[in-house]
Amino acid sequence: MELLQALSDWPVAVVLRRSMIAYLLVNAAHIFSIGLLVGAIVTLDLRVLGLFKRYPIAVLGPPLSHMAIAGVTLAILTGFLLFTVRPTAYVQNSAFLVKIGLVGLGIVNALMVNYNRHWRLALAGGEMHLRVQIAALLSIALWAGAVIAGRWIGFL
Repeated sequence: MELLQALSDWPVAVVLRRSMIAYLLVNAAHIFSIGLLVGAIVTLDLRVLGLFKRYPIAVLGPPLSHMAIAGVTLAILTGFLLFTVRPTAYVQNSAFLVKIGLVGLGIVNALMVNYNRHWRLALAGGEMHLRVQIAALLSIALWAGAVIAGRWIGFL
């Protein structure tokens, strides 16, 4: 609890609590980053699942992966800033804990796909392996769940 209190007392957290504009801007950046992440990753996942076949995975995969990485990085940074405003309340909020868990699983899933030989073969023009397609379905479910849990936070 001392760490949570220290985060709450951090000067940036104090500014965010006192300034509606600062909080508004960080919150808007958080929403933007989630949009960037989900837009990129769901588009990529849908391509893996067989939509947009006209666009080769070798063409779509790298830029969409980079956009998803940028989105998740920005979401984590802005999310951390928002967390510092009320850390004790958030760690007691079951929706927040579910969201963090789902984000973690989404990141692990993405890393596992990225380092999977079947994904590298698909990027090189090979067949899309069933394992990669299952990971794409899981990805959509995890990120959708994280968004839903994130919205749920305010209701608990």
